Amino acid sequence: MTANRASRFNRRLLIRGAAAGAAVPAILPTAAQAATGTAPSASGSSDAKTSNAGSSNPKTSNAKTSDATFQWLGTSGWRIDTGGGRTILFDPYLSRFETGLFKKSFNPKTPLTTDGATIDRHMGRPELILVSHSHWDHLNDVPYIAAAAPDARIVGTETTYHLLRALGVDKARIAVVRGGEVLDFDGLVVEAVSSRHSRNDAYGYFAPGTLTGPPPRPQTISDLPEGDTLAFHVTLPDGLSAFLMGASDFSERDAAGLRPDVAMIATPSTPATHRYVPRLLKALDYPATVVPVHWDNFELPLDEGAHRDPTIDLDGFVARIREVGPGSRILLPEYATPYRF
Repeated sequence: MTANRASRFNRRLLIRGAAAGAAVPAILPTAAQAATGTAPSASGSSDAKTSNAGSSNPKTSNAKTSDATFQWLGTSGWRIDTGGGRTILFDPYLSRFETGLFKKSFNPKTPLTTDGATIDRHMGRPELILVSHSHWDHLNDVPYIAAAAPDARIVGTETTYHLLRALGVDKARIAVVRGGEVLDFDGLVVEAVSSRHSRNDAYGYFAPGTLTGPPPRPQTISDLPEGDTLAFHVTLPDGLSAFLMGASDFSERDAAGLRPDVAMIATPSTPATHRYVPRLLKALDYPATVVPVHWDNFELPLDEGAHRDPTIDLDGFVARIREVGPGSRILLPEYATPYRF
C-alpha cells in the first residue's frame, strides 16, 4: 500500500454537465482547499496539477506519481495501462446499445449486440479483464474482447464463468473468485472483494439470481443475471492501489482495511443503502482521491462525452463526499481520457 501518494492528473479539466448543459470542474477542491482558497487550477492545461495546499488528508501530500494511466470507459468501466506496458480492463462496456432505460421505455428483452469498431478503438491489448457482476452493462462486451485478445485472463464470479462459457469463452481462461482471494499476476496484485449490487426505490434490482451451470446461449439482457457482485482492489507493480466498484452498495466488513490510494466508487440513484458514503469512505480509510462512476447515460455514444443519468443526483453525491471526506480530492472523469494518480 502507498499511504502517501500524490494525486496528479495530465488531462483536460472540464466535463460536460449534461443535466444543465454546462461544464463543471473535473477536479473539485478538498473542503479544506475551498475554505482557504487553494483550489486546484481548472485552466484546461494538459500540465495542470492539483494543489496540496490546505489538504487535511496526509495521503495527498507530495509524493511520486504513478506511471500508470487510467481511462474511464463509461458506466463503471476502466482501462488501466501500467508504466510497464500491461493493460487491465474492468467492466468494459463500450457497445452502449439502446434498451430504453433512459427514455422510460425499458425493454428487458433487448437483444445483446456488440459494437466491434468502438471496442477495438478502446480496448488496447489487455492481459487481464476483471468483471464485477454479470449484468449486460458490465459483461456484454467481454466475450468479444476475449476473442480479440486471446491471451487475456478473465476474473469474475461463478455466474460470470457460466455465462462466458455459454458465450463461447474457453473455461481455462476464466478464474472464478468469491471474494477474499488475493491473486498475484506477475507483480500485479488483484484482491477480489465481496460486494453488493445497487438498490432501486423498491429495495430490489434488475435480474437478480445466480447460476450453478452453463445456461443456453444468452440472447437478451434478461439472460444475464447479476450473479453476485464483486469489487476489486488492484495494486500495480509500482505500488499504486485502486479500488474498483461496479455497483453502489458494498460489504463494509469486506472493504474495511483496504486503504486504496484512489477509489472509483459507484454513484447511487436512490437512498436505499443506509449511510452509503460515510460508511464506504470510513471503511476505505478516506482515499486520497475519489472518482464517482456509473452516473452517466451509458446508452449514448462514447464520443458524445458523458451525459448525466437524470435519476442520479451527482451534485449531491459529490457534496456528500466532500462533507464526509474533506481531505479527499474528487475527480469527475471524462470518457477515454488518461489520468495519472
